[in-house]
Amino acid sequence: MQLRVPGPTPCPPQALEAMGRQMINHRGEEFGKILNSTTEKLKQIFQTKGDVFLLTASGTGGMEAAIVNTLSPGDKVLSISNGAFGERFADIAQGYGAEVIRLNFEWGKAVDLDAVEKVLRKHDSIKDGDIKAVLATHNETSTGMTNKLGDISAVVKKFDKLLLVDAISSLGCINLPTDDWHCDIVVTGSQKGWMVPPGLAMVSVSEKAWQAHAQAKMPRYYWDFSKAKDFLQKGQTPWTPAISIFYALNTTLDLMLNEGLDNIFARHGRIAQIARNGVKSLGFSLFPEEDYASDTVTAVNATDKIDVPKLIQVLREEHDVVIAGGQRKLAGKIFRIGHLGSVEDDDIKSVLEALNKALPRAKKG
Repeated sequence: MQLRVPGPTPCPPQALEAMGRQMINHRGEEFGKILNSTTEKLKQIFQTKGDVFLLTASGTGGMEAAIVNTLSPGDKVLSISNGAFGERFADIAQGYGAEVIRLNFEWGKAVDLDAVEKVLRKHDSIKDGDIKAVLATHNETSTGMTNKLGDISAVVKKFDKLLLVDAISSLGCINLPTDDWHCDIVVTGSQKGWMVPPGLAMVSVSEKAWQAHAQAKMPRYYWDFSKAKDFLQKGQTPWTPAISIFYALNTTLDLMLNEGLDNIFARHGRIAQIARNGVKSLGFSLFPEEDYASDTVTAVNATDKIDVPKLIQVLREEHDVVIAGGQRKLAGKIFRIGHLGSVEDDDIKSVLEALNKALPRAKKG
């Protein structure tokens, strides 16, 4: 079965084998060594000298942790969104009582940096109207596009705001130099480019984020970064960790570091181009602007003649290929091919071959 959704992603044999190990004491020395090893390896891929924590959670749990550890109810937050997951980040902040200023752009279209600067400048000049943090999504899987986070950061840092980043489907696949881009919290999830099952969220925390944490008043218990830091010094996590996924992640991190970050980024870029060229050769167009097309998921406009649910069904039942449809307002209008983590050129070429064969069966009428 070719699993080509934007996540979960296929696990390499080494990860599956590692997960088969027996349980160990999560308060013992052996787990402590795994936790410390995994944390240090993650710092290299996050490209940060700051703190990195592993939380037993989905990526959304990591997003919630980013919010509650840095903000207080009533804080003004600017949400930059051009897709479903950008909206989710804003919803989490609003749910905890932040005053969210939603700067929404058309799904699949680029963020207007001038508009971002205009909002920040406007609130910077208002007494008691200051914005505390900016929420941004690096790679928006709902639309198959990658936002230019470095450019967004340059605008945000001009006004000295916290930058909280959802990098769940980009980190480890697409270059994101956390420290160089002055990202204060970066969140990712194990089931994406890290090639292991769902269950771990990984977060980096800058010094500026720690300063905000000291003042933050949103309720937190399970997500408390102070607890995570205190326990990490003892080689532990505050709460019972997903031990089997730690085994797998420690293994896949070795695979990633052996391949090298530049090679990983180049591989994802090359495979994404194969996917883009392939769907265009079949008569389709990309959903996002091509300059912003993601290297981890390709979103494709379905023509009026293609029944997307039928296409997905035919690919799954007759060709052992699993792709994703559109989310929310894009349901039935696009389909998405994931190509992140454990993926090679031939994997995507076989998906394109299957797609070509499935199309006649998925035509409407």
